[in-house]
Amino acid sequence: MPESPALAELAVVVRSGLVESRHLGSLVALRADGSVALALGDPDAVVLPRSTTKPLQALACLEAGAPLAGPALAIAAGSHTGEDRHVDVVRAVLAQAGLDESALRCPPDLPEDEATRLRLLRADEGASRVRMNCSGKHAAMLLACAVNGWPAGSHLHPDHPLQRRVHDVVARETGAPVGHTAVDGCGAALFGTTVRGLATAFRGLATATEGPAAQVAAAMRSHPEFVGGHGHVNTRLMADLPGVVAKGGAEGVIGVATADGRAVAMKVVDGSPRATTVVALAVLRGLGLDTSPVADLETVPVLGGGVPVGEVRPGAALAAA
Repeated sequence: MPESPALAELAVVVRSGLVESRHLGSLVALRADGSVALALGDPDAVVLPRSTTKPLQALACLEAGAPLAGPALAIAAGSHTGEDRHVDVVRAVLAQAGLDESALRCPPDLPEDEATRLRLLRADEGASRVRMNCSGKHAAMLLACAVNGWPAGSHLHPDHPLQRRVHDVVARETGAPVGHTAVDGCGAALFGTTVRGLATAFRGLATATEGPAAQVAAAMRSHPEFVGGHGHVNTRLMADLPGVVAKGGAEGVIGVATADGRAVAMKVVDGSPRATTVVALAVLRGLGLDTSPVADLETVPVLGGGVPVGEVRPGAALAAA
């Protein structure tokens, strides 16, 4: 299918029969054999992958010798929701490094999980670094520094040995040179890539059968509740669609791939993530994946007076594909 340099309409918001809003962006879908099934927008434009890059950051930590496995590896590759079980694992990873949560350099935050957040607020407990959704990644990075004797105070800087390794892993796994270096919301170095590169990287993770990449994918699949949390869409995708590896990121980025190599990645340019799972499932369904176990995620209801009056659904670019 020919590629278009213009941004594509990936999703629309329909209210009472009228298209109220449109989400434009770029998307690449790969068939099981790795060939391009669909390319929309500008698939080779540099984007900031945000937390969608966390599985690659976890891979870099693992390749650097960090002894991560099971929930600890899953939470390193995830954006947890700040539940107590998440905090316990983060603290355990820090303890392996001979550290406690005071060593974390991610910003303090309240947990995303609503029940946990309300419980803490009722107990007059404020924001903390360990509850921040990136603390698992940060703990894994500190552990990688500890086992290598690398300085911890500067470990988020792009010139640090760990971040140089992350840079190289991102370039290797995406098959694209790093196009821009930025600072992520959590303070860590962030390396720009393309949606084509993200689709390639997620396909590589999902199809790996041995080595560190296979370990990262296996941890995410076996412990999806540590990649997200209770009710989180990434957790649902991996728990209910066997073999799938999925990770969303801020500002409308997501990568999803199946064990047999079908993959999709996208960037929504208005930064909204509300349609990314809807679009990803539509694309994977078009590639033959049975998405019925997560049928409730295939649309997002639009409410009026507290009841559904419309939905967020795939846009014209996908309908025409």
